[in-house]
Amino acid sequence: MIKVGIVGASGYTGGELLRFLEQHSQVEIVAATSRQYHDTPIKKVHPNLRDSKLVFKDVKAGDIDADLVFTATPHGASMKLVPEILETGARVIDLSGDYRLDEVSVYEKWYGFTHESPLDAVYGLPEIYREDIKKAKLVANPGCFPTGALIGTIPLAKEGLVDNFIIDSKTGASGAGINPSPITHYPHCSDNVTPYAIINHRHVPEMEQELNKLAPVKVCFTPHLVPVTRGILSTIHTFLKEDISSAQLESIYEEYFSGEPFVRILEDGEIPALSAVRGSNYAHVGCFQIDQHGRAVIISAIDNLVKGASGLAVQNMNLMYGFDEKDSLDNYGVYP
Repeated sequence: MIKVGIVGASGYTGGELLRFLEQHSQVEIVAATSRQYHDTPIKKVHPNLRDSKLVFKDVKAGDIDADLVFTATPHGASMKLVPEILETGARVIDLSGDYRLDEVSVYEKWYGFTHESPLDAVYGLPEIYREDIKKAKLVANPGCFPTGALIGTIPLAKEGLVDNFIIDSKTGASGAGINPSPITHYPHCSDNVTPYAIINHRHVPEMEQELNKLAPVKVCFTPHLVPVTRGILSTIHTFLKEDISSAQLESIYEEYFSGEPFVRILEDGEIPALSAVRGSNYAHVGCFQIDQHGRAVIISAIDNLVKGASGLAVQNMNLMYGFDEKDSLDNYGVYP
């Protein structure tokens, strides 16, 4: 049994962390922090957690007595908290972008913050770094778009079959966080598809960083906001350097993800569906079609709040403490 704390527990990712950790067989939640909701029962903010007895507290991160602390805080805020938490002896899983990038200069360029506390962190994607995550003191949870994109591209990069990827991702409104904005306002979001950060999304260097550790590739990425609450569906285009069949393409993915507890390769050209992974920590990868010009199309689907954030963070926690990797996460998506 370990004691865990959540800094920033009132947002969407904080709520999902609470949903999984409340039912975890090896976890005691000792702190769920929120300045805004100090002394408010959690069920008043996260109404799905109706049986929870937890109450939000405005507690300084360094005062949390825990074995592990999740920092579900905005970009630029985590760097002010993580060193203080590590000094207490606790391990940290950070859900912001503050520790995902290897180079401070790249972080500062794409995120627009001066990095006050650079630290070495393990990139928290088990499908690449499972053994490193087990030993880590600080895990940088991947971004939601990179998680879906990397799961859909890693096998081809590893095989050296491509020079570049063009990735078109559709995301639900919850990816923008709990605070409303003009873009996520219902009259704008509903019945609409909105491309944004068309050539300069801050997740691009994260994707390229991890893929280039496998092979030199370029990533072109454009996200679109679609009128759904949850999910990221990524359509990945690439021109293959070798003449292979769709069946061979599919087998490359089956082999790479063989034994992975949360990646499912769909057979016979089946297309992943957001509704099939909603609420779950599973990633579905499918399509595997090749056109007459040698363009391969791969499609991945994840829940941005689960496999793209909090579920992945709990999966990382399970690895760090030697728990069953699927503990509290082994639930299928909610369909329809």
